[in-house]
Amino acid sequence: MESKAEAAGAKQAFDPGAAEGAYVKGQLHVATGRFDLDLVDASGRHLRRLADGISGMAEFQFVVEAPGDRLVVTGREPGTYALALDRLVAHADQLPPTPTYLSPTIADVARAIAAGKPTDDFWAKVEAQGTPLVEDGEDGRKIVTFLGRGAQRNIRLFGAPSGDHEELQQLAGSDIWFKSFDVPDATRLSYQLAFDVPDVPGTARDRRIAILATAKADPLNRHPWPAKALDAYNQDSVLELAGAPPQPWLADKDNPAGTLKTHSVESKALGNRRDITIYRPPGFNPARKDTILLFVFDADQYLERVPVPRMLDNMIAAGVVPPVVAVFVANPDRAARTRELPANPAFADFMATELHPLVLKETGITVSAARTVLAGSSYGGLASATVAMRHPEVFGNVLSMSGSFWWSPPGTPEDQKEYVAGLVAKGGVLPLRFFLAAGLFETGAHGTAGILDTSRHLRDVLRAKGIPVTYRDYAGGHDYLVWQGVLPDGLIALFGGSPP
Repeated sequence: MESKAEAAGAKQAFDPGAAEGAYVKGQLHVATGRFDLDLVDASGRHLRRLADGISGMAEFQFVVEAPGDRLVVTGREPGTYALALDRLVAHADQLPPTPTYLSPTIADVARAIAAGKPTDDFWAKVEAQGTPLVEDGEDGRKIVTFLGRGAQRNIRLFGAPSGDHEELQQLAGSDIWFKSFDVPDATRLSYQLAFDVPDVPGTARDRRIAILATAKADPLNRHPWPAKALDAYNQDSVLELAGAPPQPWLADKDNPAGTLKTHSVESKALGNRRDITIYRPPGFNPARKDTILLFVFDADQYLERVPVPRMLDNMIAAGVVPPVVAVFVANPDRAARTRELPANPAFADFMATELHPLVLKETGITVSAARTVLAGSSYGGLASATVAMRHPEVFGNVLSMSGSFWWSPPGTPEDQKEYVAGLVAKGGVLPLRFFLAAGLFETGAHGTAGILDTSRHLRDVLRAKGIPVTYRDYAGGHDYLVWQGVLPDGLIALFGGSPP
């Protein structure tokens, strides 16, 4: 339709020929002049401005509210225009698309439910094989579907391959809740399901934390971790696909065992007290020159949840690493962990000037910085880097597992958020060696870089600086189940060959 407005204020009305509820889409093309486009009702009452003072092309769309709704073009300046309607969808034709399912099994059961069949056979098969459901994807990948049953309002997945809390979807007309992911065949992760998470008032963080009120091991999963726990709420479920890297040092192999001794250590620098636990290897000889001195942050997790002493027994017996003296450094409390581990110079000084001399005195060993390593995960991985960078004369090696390299001090400008990478770039070449690892599922959210991207960036900065670094990705998330394989991998990478 083409028309002219001979003078400012001239109007022309058009009937889109659409019934109530219809969706209408079109364009106003202005060749010369300037025009407004409005939607009015049958009596001429204004309903909506669709284009304002257009001198080129404008797209518009609306839904017809009542019979007789019309389009009105008004000239602001004399000229010519063309009004085109390119899509009109009647209300009866506005149907949602047919659902598509990543999982072939879920697609099959959806069709069966639509045909009026019950879900009994589906659940019988699930209970027979366990969860999650694993199917072949493209290019050697796998389709993993997490399943739940019995919820009234919602089921949330804690520890999803997306790196976020995910909501399971209820399959229409059924008792099946599901969420599918396309993942590498090397995936290993631990997870919990939270049934009927309460919708609490408050901040987004308040609502997110509420998942912990009901999160527990998947009742249909056959691989709980740890195998024995007080209850399902203190237990995770495990997914390990066929291509997941082996973790050969976990099992009890009846190898000679090292000894553990716990000390209470007071820090004058920090004004607090903490436990440290020292592991001495089997047949410990303080005079050996090839001994490795390993400091591990978050002692409670790496003495119990991740059985590092047993892993060291096995690795030393197999000869993949030399004898290791390990020092497990506990946090006085959760608040102290948050205060001390993220790039705290006072904590770094405590490690170098108070704790390190105490360990040497207690064990009688003499170990160079080149054979001393700091290891940790998350904030512990961040601390491993920043403590070593402040005191490279004491700690010559960094073993960071999913280090929080996204972190920066409060008030840091947006373009300088990766604090550790910035320190490396601006500083000199430090006498350090790095082993960095991150999970493929540790991606960022809401425009913020995650652990995966920031770890890779730090790797690149270290290499550009000429500082030795070994980097590995793991098909997992922020997960002790993954880290119990990363820690020995890092020790072997750093010390499994010839002495540094």
